[in-house]
Amino acid sequence: MSFFYFFHRPSTILRKVFIYRIFTDLKKMTTIAAELRPIVVSGPSGSGKSTLLKRLFQDYPDKFGFSVSHTTRSPRPNEIDNVHYHFVTREKFKELIEKNYFLEYTEFSNNLYGTSISAVKKVAEQGKICILDIELEGVKLVKKTDLNARFIFISPPSIEVLEKRLRDRGTESEDAIQARLDAAKKELAYAAEKGSHDLIVVNDILDVAYEQFQNFINNNNNNDG
Repeated sequence: MSFFYFFHRPSTILRKVFIYRIFTDLKKMTTIAAELRPIVVSGPSGSGKSTLLKRLFQDYPDKFGFSVSHTTRSPRPNEIDNVHYHFVTREKFKELIEKNYFLEYTEFSNNLYGTSISAVKKVAEQGKICILDIELEGVKLVKKTDLNARFIFISPPSIEVLEKRLRDRGTESEDAIQARLDAAKKELAYAAEKGSHDLIVVNDILDVAYEQFQNFINNNNNNDG
């Protein structure tokens, strides 16, 4: 049966099988990755996580590697295929799902996003700590694997600030903005749950947020937790 089938069916039994299949497919990879403790970074669109990650990679080019995700959405201005994302058609994405290609995937605003198993493995084999920038549902799925990852949530100071940032981009329709705000409320609610993340960074002042972000990664990534 396909990966897509297990992901979308509500049966508890099927979900257990789905997770079991992730364990099976990742068994070899996670042995490698556990030595470097992957870091899952999440947060609403407009929270500034991309800015923080860009700065982290500039400051530590030999220490961290980015897991490049697949998506069916169109590239934004200045986004480069196979650098920021692997941009693919919906048909190609579904084909990859059928081949159990993804560690996790989700759909948002009629666009599919997914992290491939090979993308995470590639970073680990380079001797770097893999950074995964993924959506809420992906975070929940990765938590159920044995990747031994750390989880960081980048939060806006408020929903009002987030909305202003999204509107200031000038790149999205009103419907898209409202969809992102609705998604942000769900992400913030999950982040408020005890134990959901190892660190929550409120990105109000960029330099302060970055200091907290990179200090946690550098000082805690080799600890158990």
